[in-house]
Amino acid sequence: MNITAEEKANKIKEILDSKKAQRIDIIPLKDKTPIAEYFVIASGTGTTHINSLAGEVEKKMSEISVNFLHQEGENGSSWKLLDYGDVIVHIFSEESRNSYKLEELWK
Repeated sequence: MNITAEEKANKIKEILDSKKAQRIDIIPLKDKTPIAEYFVIASGTGTTHINSLAGEVEKKMSEISVNFLHQEGENGSSWKLLDYGDVIVHIFSEESRNSYKLEELWK
């Protein structure tokens, strides 16, 4: 399936929302960096929720033939990253999110 970066980011946001992720933001990066076109950032309530959110994104995106290129963050970690090339997904605990402050860096 051919899907644009914007469609991909919106689909990921929809998936995260369906699993009760908190504070879901899509940050456009097109004119700011060549690493990706969008960041999707969300918070989970704890490590189990963070792992569940990442797993659901991976599962639902693969169902539409969109697979991540790279994943970071161990099970039990307060942060997970899924790299879809043009879209990078960051799922944080609230504490880690406040520490990294990606929204402030990229908005």
